[in-house]
Amino acid sequence: MKTVYDFTVKDRLGQDVSLSDYRGKVLLIVNTATGCGFTPHYEPLEAMYRDLKDQGLEILDFPCNQFANQAPGDAEEIHQFCTLTEKPFEGFGKGLKNAALNKFADMNNKKFGDKAYIKWNFTKFLIDREGRVIARFEPTVDMKDVRNAVETALRA
Repeated sequence: MKTVYDFTVKDRLGQDVSLSDYRGKVLLIVNTATGCGFTPHYEPLEAMYRDLKDQGLEILDFPCNQFANQAPGDAEEIHQFCTLTEKPFEGFGKGLKNAALNKFADMNNKKFGDKAYIKWNFTKFLIDREGRVIARFEPTVDMKDVRNAVETALRA
């Protein structure tokens, strides 16, 4: 079974980085976009990192432009990495805003085919210290719930 450690990604300078470099850490992998309505997630993500990095948390930020062109740059490698997950999309939740986002994501998703499991920016994957995906959080999940799950993983 593959773990996150089996992947190599590019850093912001285009250099290869093996995710095995993060072995033993709890990872929160996030696809971000600076022009997205979920950009306010940056603040609690930064606070979480500041508060928990000494306990072994690393947050990996992958800028993503595949959803309504909300971030500049080439997202193909990020897309390939992000579609290799065992945690499926389970919906954005209930409510008018979530229903509208779901409809828009479904229209947008046709560009990427059946393997585009990530539906929108600021989807988060929690990875345990063994490199396994243990949770997925859609962008509509309250950041307090994300933080609670991260803190639980750090204690495990």
